[in-house]
Amino acid sequence: QVQLVESGGGLVQPGGSLRLSCAASGFGFRYSAMSWARQAPRKEREFVAGISWSGDHTNYADSVKGRFTISRDNAKNTVYLQMNNLQPEDTAVYYCNTQQTSGSYSGQGTQVTVSS
Repeated sequence: QVQLVESGGGLVQPGGSLRLSCAASGFGFRYSAMSWARQAPRKEREFVAGISWSGDHTNYADSVKGRFTISRDNAKNTVYLQMNNLQPEDTAVYYCNTQQTSGSYSGQGTQVTVSS
């Protein structure tokens, strides 16, 4: 079955960096677009970044453009989110997502907290 396991979250000061990882299994990862979304307390889940199956095409929410970079390693079945210049408003649970013919899937999420 589809499994997505996020890691790399934590507590970081404003201006700091984190790299999130998402290990995928149970589907054709190398042929699948992937994305990251986040959900802050008392807010709706929102799209953060997406990447095509080949990695050639990426897109970002306006709020993270220029600060976050999505990438993937198809040999490792892993997608990454490099987050730089983190700000308190980036505090959220971050989820890795994939859309398959069988449905939409997310991992359990990883908490990112930006605070001094």
